[in-house]
Amino acid sequence: MQRTGFVAALVLAVSWLLAVPALGKNEDRQVIVCSTTQAADFARQIVGDTWEVLCVLAPGQDPHLYQITPKDTELIARADLCVHNGWHLEGKDWMKTLTDGEGKPLATCVTGIEPYELDEDGNTVQDPHAWFSPKNAQIYVRNILRAVSQSDPDHAEEYDARARLFIGQLRTLHVWIQSQVNDIPANRRVLVTSHDAFNYFCRDYGFEARSPAGWNTGEEAAGSTPERRRKTVDSIREAGVKAIFVETSVNPTMIEEIAKEAGVQVGGALYSDSMGKPGSAGESYIGMMRENVLKIVSALK
Repeated sequence: MQRTGFVAALVLAVSWLLAVPALGKNEDRQVIVCSTTQAADFARQIVGDTWEVLCVLAPGQDPHLYQITPKDTELIARADLCVHNGWHLEGKDWMKTLTDGEGKPLATCVTGIEPYELDEDGNTVQDPHAWFSPKNAQIYVRNILRAVSQSDPDHAEEYDARARLFIGQLRTLHVWIQSQVNDIPANRRVLVTSHDAFNYFCRDYGFEARSPAGWNTGEEAAGSTPERRRKTVDSIREAGVKAIFVETSVNPTMIEEIAKEAGVQVGGALYSDSMGKPGSAGESYIGMMRENVLKIVSALK
């Protein structure tokens, strides 16, 4: 009898556990899917645990060259809201292709930003790497805030409070960067990187940006022209640059070869089109900017 009673109680307990949702899992949460790691970090700062934030790109992946997969379509199908950078950072507008295919709303981070314009083969294009200015990053945050608040107005005040706190941190980051780069003499503020990802950073903090390739790493992958490469080497020598930099999301071979040819050192790998892996110093936007600045100042001052 005792054994029968124990078995009955055990069956009842198991049935109850199976009927209860898994602990910590909230099926009611909305899902936001972001194209880039930076956009995903901004979204998390705003929504906290209220939404599930997912990202198409993994740390270290290049948005210019990314090729969509069937898994990406499945990811977008889960979304209540999608976010992308815009200005063709996502090569061939792959995020828009995904969202259009699934009929999902898509918010654009660069809306309202004054673009840095580049000349590419006689055509004027907007430089999409606008997040490298913490001032622009504040606009990214406001654009995402607007989109999530429209989707979930019941929590709008909560989202606004988080966004205001994070924007305050971005303002502090801007002041800190200014104080750090002041250690670099003006004539040494030449930033040579794999591709033109740092124009907004250079504009804000008094650097001259140079690259052997264009803004799109698709060109870099095919190899820069011999003329552009020669001009880069000559400009490095003329400017007396002490170090140049590779990028974590771009093949380092070209920069390493140019550094050897120009007789300068590689000052380290900068986070560019993607943030760092979880657990790394650059796993957040503020972390990646902090680590980049420290490397730049250490190599150039």
